[in-house]
Amino acid sequence: MGKSRLNVRLLSCTKEPIVTIALSGKLCYSPSGIGELKQSVQSGSPEAFLDKLLDSGHLSPIEHASFTFGIEGVSRALLAQITRHRIASFSVQSQRYVKMDEFNYIVPPSIGTLGEEAEREYGRQMRLMHEWYLEWMKKTGAAEDARFVLPNAAETRFIVTMNARELLHFFNLRCCNRAQWEIRKLAFAMLALARREAPALFCEAGSSCISGSCPEGRMSCGKKAEMQQASKKLNELLSNGATDEELMEWAIDFA
Repeated sequence: MGKSRLNVRLLSCTKEPIVTIALSGKLCYSPSGIGELKQSVQSGSPEAFLDKLLDSGHLSPIEHASFTFGIEGVSRALLAQITRHRIASFSVQSQRYVKMDEFNYIVPPSIGTLGEEAEREYGRQMRLMHEWYLEWMKKTGAAEDARFVLPNAAETRFIVTMNARELLHFFNLRCCNRAQWEIRKLAFAMLALARREAPALFCEAGSSCISGSCPEGRMSCGKKAEMQQASKKLNELLSNGATDEELMEWAIDFA
C-alpha cells in the first residue's frame, strides 16, 4: 500500500479528426457526394473550416471525433465527479470483482502540506480501513460487501471516451481554478494529450478565461493572466516535443 500518482494515456482517437469534422460540417451545406467532399476537404484547408464551425457555433460536427484515455492514480471520489459528465463512456476497475488484497490511495494536498507526520497518520488510517476490509472479506467472502468500508481515497483505474465537443465542455469546466483540485489536474493532463494530438481543435481549450471572459462573476479567482500563461507554457512544451511524462509533470505541478 502507498500513495498513488496521476497517470493518463491517450489510448486512441479518431483518425484525422480535423478532416472528419470538416467533412461532416461541409456535408450540411453541400449538394456533393461524400467521396467528392472528402477529396475537397483533404486537398483544402480543413483547419480553416473548423475555425468557421467554432466561430458560428455549429458544433454538432465536432462530435464525430472521439478520444479515449486510460486513467490511473485517481480516487473513487474523482470517479464520482467525472461520471457526472454523462456524454461519455466509462469502463471502471470494479471493487466487486477485483479483490483489494491491498490498495493504493490518493493523498490530498492539504494533508501533504501538513508534513511527514500528517502523511504517516493518514497512511495509518488507510491501512486500518484495509484491515477492516480484509476482516469482512474473511467473515463474508463477499468483496461486493466488504468494499463498503473502503475509503473514497482508494485508487481506481478507468478508461473513458469522450467526443471532442464534450471534451471542450469538460475542459471548460474542470480546468477552471474553481474546480476541485484532483479533477482539475486530470483535466489538464487530458488537455495536454488532446492538444498534442489535435492542436487545431484544442488550441484554445481550457477554462473560459483562456480565450474569453470569466463567467464566475464575483466568484472569479482573478487569475486570468496566470491561466493564459499556463496555456502558452503548454504550447511551448508541445512545440518542443514534450513526452507523456513531461506533460504529466506540467499538469500536476500547475493545477
